[in-house]
Amino acid sequence: MTSVTAPRSMVCFDHVSCSYGNGPVIENVDLTIAPGEFVGIVGPSGSGKTTLLRAMLGSVKPVHGSVMRSAGLRVAYVPQLETVDWNFPVTVSEVVAMSRPQRSWWPRLHADEKSEIERVLEHLGLAGLSSRHIRELSGGQQQRVFLARALMQKPDLLVLDEPTAGVDVRTRHEVLHVLADLNESAPDRRDGQSGIAIVLTTHDLNGLAAHLPRLICFNRTVVADGAPTDVLKPYFLERTYGAPMEVLQHGGMPVVLEQGSDELRLRLSRRGA
Repeated sequence: MTSVTAPRSMVCFDHVSCSYGNGPVIENVDLTIAPGEFVGIVGPSGSGKTTLLRAMLGSVKPVHGSVMRSAGLRVAYVPQLETVDWNFPVTVSEVVAMSRPQRSWWPRLHADEKSEIERVLEHLGLAGLSSRHIRELSGGQQQRVFLARALMQKPDLLVLDEPTAGVDVRTRHEVLHVLADLNESAPDRRDGQSGIAIVLTTHDLNGLAAHLPRLICFNRTVVADGAPTDVLKPYFLERTYGAPMEVLQHGGMPVVLEQGSDELRLRLSRRGA
C-alpha cells in the first residue's frame, strides 16, 4: 500500500476495485477513515464486506484505484470467532502472546511480556483468567481475548469481522460496551492519543449498527455513509439488500423491519413507536 501523510485520513480508498479473478468483488469504492472514528459496515452476505476489510488491511491488492494509509499506521485485525478451534489446547495468555514476534513456534514469554499481557487482560476485564483454557470462557470473554491479542500490537486502527455474530443479546451488548471504551481510551497508546479508531462489519442492524456513530451500507460499493438515522432509510436499505425494508422510530432509534414483520410492528406500536 502507498503511504500518505494527510493528517485527517488514516485510510483512504480512491475508486478501488478488487477481484479474485472472476470479475470485481468490490468496485469503485471511495471511503475515508479518520483517526478516532467508530465505523460499522453493513450489507448482505457476499456483498464484499470482508474483501473491503482485507483491502484495508493490505492483504488484498486493488485491481483498480488505490488504498492509501497514513505513514506508520498500525492496524490490528480480529477475525470471526466461528473460525476459531475452541478445542485447541491453548490458554488465554498463550492466545494473546501469539500476537508477539515469535522466537519459536510456541511463545516463550519474558517477564515484561507477561506483565504486559496481564495489564491488557485487566484492562478488558479478564484479570485472573490468563491460565484458563479458552473453551472454558463465556462468549463475551472469548471475544475479549482476541481483542486483547489485537491490542498487544498497540494499533491505531482496529478492524473486526462480525464481532457479534452468533452471540446472545447480553454478549452483544458486552462487546459493544468494550469496543466503545477502546474507542474512547485504550491502554499503552504509543502516540499519546486516547482511543483507537474502529471499523467493523455486522449483520446486526438493530442491535449493533443502529448504535454506532457512523454507518456504511455496502453492496460491492458504498451505497450510503453517515449517521445511522441518515443511513438506515428504506431507500438505502433496499438498494443494499435488494429487498424492501421498513424503518420505524422507537425511543429515538431507527428499527429496521423486513417485509412481513407484522408481529414486531404491532409490539412496537403498542410501546408508542
